[in-house]
Amino acid sequence: MIAQPYQLYVERMDPTKNMARYYAMSIEATLFGDVCLTRRWGRIGARGQAMQHHFNKEEEAVQLFLELLRSKRVRGYGPRAGCQQCSRRARRTP
Repeated sequence: MIAQPYQLYVERMDPTKNMARYYAMSIEATLFGDVCLTRRWGRIGARGQAMQHHFNKEEEAVQLFLELLRSKRVRGYGPRAGCQQCSRRARRTP
């Protein structure tokens, strides 16, 4: 069983390069008791691609989740522009 839900959606936009990309991740339990990290990415508005990673332990999935998050932040991905809920969360976080 998963201790808490993990979900992430970030975007990277650069009008000068005609770039509008998204990257989404979530960690969920499978029917067989394993843990699955699902990644989805592509151009905003398009179907994109998906990949799943299966783990025996939640900690392994969380470790990969955090590594991928760090690499995406370094590449310029961030919360959706104009997302009211995202800005409220950012203000509450110290």
